Amino acid sequence: MVNARRLTHPGGCEIGPRPIDLHLKALRSLGAKINDANGGYITCETDGLIGCDIYLDYPSVGATENAMIAAVYARGDTIIRNAAKEPEIVDLQNFLQKIGARVTGAGSSVIRIRGFEKKFNNVEYNVIPDRIITGTYMVASAITGGNVVIKDIIPEHIISIASVLRDIGCQINIKRNDIQIVSGSKLESVEVIRTLPYPGFPTDMQAQIMALLTLCKGTSIIIETIFESRYKHVDELLKMGANIRIDGRMAVIKGVGRLNGAQVAARDLRGGAALILAGLAANGETFVSGLDHIDRGYYKVEEKLASLGADILRN
Repeated sequence: MVNARRLTHPGGCEIGPRPIDLHLKALRSLGAKINDANGGYITCETDGLIGCDIYLDYPSVGATENAMIAAVYARGDTIIRNAAKEPEIVDLQNFLQKIGARVTGAGSSVIRIRGFEKKFNNVEYNVIPDRIITGTYMVASAITGGNVVIKDIIPEHIISIASVLRDIGCQINIKRNDIQIVSGSKLESVEVIRTLPYPGFPTDMQAQIMALLTLCKGTSIIIETIFESRYKHVDELLKMGANIRIDGRMAVIKGVGRLNGAQVAARDLRGGAALILAGLAANGETFVSGLDHIDRGYYKVEEKLASLGADILRN
């Protein structure tokens, strides 16, 4: 019996080309019949997936996850090569193992899955803390001259973020699953930050760290290697008095003495978070529109920041 599904092309933030060819290639390798030239719709059919050897041309998190989930339902063994290594991949493996699937290797470049033929177990599972939300609140402490403790985190997941904040001049104290961020009295620029797949500095923290660098003494450089249109927040930061120049995938940020409140618009999720952070440190009032983007990744962000003493309201 053939199972068929029809769905639209995925959306998300407009931060440059985000092709799903890797996802479709992996599913086709497993035996799915996919038609993606159908007026904006994707039609998928299968009469059963078969385990295989999958090589991802790029270690995409989403493609790795989709391949893992599909391979669990395939007959036989599947090997995913050049797999993403992000903590979320390991967390997915842990969940799949708990429900009874046979998956190993997550966190390395090769993941092995043995197809599962029985019913899965019903389980309760707690997902890992969000490392990008953690990083955003770390920057919030730094940009406001704060002293904040974030609890229930996984320290190794935010090492690259903590390292950059230390270089800027913040004091970072880690104790078990808590992290304390004490903003330095003099925040300094950093030579180069290059976004990279995990364990490198995450592209999802690029905008937030840029907001902080606008107030650091000296000149910093960010090179965005993952997405080619991830600087849409720059024009909005310029409205607030930032000094930023874009040259292709490189951003040159010269620190200024202060930012000024302005009316700005979030054009994507992380860029919107950066504008909120800049608004926390700016003189005067900042009005951020486009909250629908921000709400996709931050639950009641204004309430959490207000609990730390921020003067922030949602209209």
